[in-house]
Amino acid sequence: MKFEVTILGSSSATPIFNRNPTAQVLNINEKLYLIDCAEGTQQQMLRFDVKAARIDHIFISHLHGDHYLGLVGLLSSMHLNGRKKPLKLFCPEPLKEIIEVQLKYSETTLHYPIEYFFTSADKPAVILDNQDINVETIPLDHRIPTTGFLFKQKRRLRKIIKERVEELEIPTPYFSAIKKGSDYEAPNGTIYKNSYLTTDPEEPKSYAYCSDTLYTGKYFDQIQSTSLLYHEATFMHDMLDRANQTHHTTALQAGEAALKTGAEKLVIGHFSARYKTLNELLEEAKSIFPNTELAIEGKTFVISE
Repeated sequence: MKFEVTILGSSSATPIFNRNPTAQVLNINEKLYLIDCAEGTQQQMLRFDVKAARIDHIFISHLHGDHYLGLVGLLSSMHLNGRKKPLKLFCPEPLKEIIEVQLKYSETTLHYPIEYFFTSADKPAVILDNQDINVETIPLDHRIPTTGFLFKQKRRLRKIIKERVEELEIPTPYFSAIKKGSDYEAPNGTIYKNSYLTTDPEEPKSYAYCSDTLYTGKYFDQIQSTSLLYHEATFMHDMLDRANQTHHTTALQAGEAALKTGAEKLVIGHFSARYKTLNELLEEAKSIFPNTELAIEGKTFVISE
């Protein structure tokens, strides 16, 4: 199952130096999930060939403008482009009022329904569960209620060993049960164990999106052993006081978060506009957690394929 994330925006509060505020798109089994939607997200989608019509789920972490100010424009474009199918929006409850006010005073009635699923920053909760993934909120510590999102693959079925089922001439209708772990009984009564006919599936992969947060460790238990961890790294560690004042994380702390949670790979983003180049942030995070990369816009990180 395809499972990958493309960075659309990596800046913090303001767009600067060819960096746009936060937005990402997940491709999970060819279904697109948008995470945050800052100003300029539509342009980034056009730039990196992300089709808005394929997005049926949008996740908004919190209501600071650099995470949602592009949303109303995107919803309006979907309307103008003839969208009819429902859109599922996972967000803080006040966002519904914000959207409705915008639509009211522009005298716009969307041609498609928005299905709201309100998030809470009080405790983790499962907000989506479908055949591909399970999505949980990650309560974070920011200046206003904020959640991250943990995307976890569903466990796959067992893999049939083609040569053995062909050799035994096992009829195709039995494949579904064998993939689910059943043994096979041949017409002559011989029983072939599932372990002989199949191999173990790959372990499910996961993606943790840790949006704006103070470095507290309170969310570490929930994101243990993630395949890919995205963590904000707004400042260098020499600006720790500023990070604490604004409830943000430094690059060094992001590396510590990855190390302490046993992540396989770390991607850092949400960079302050004060940094014209990002290599220093990268090196700082890598000094703690070597398998770190920058959230470069347009870059796709493959989690599973």
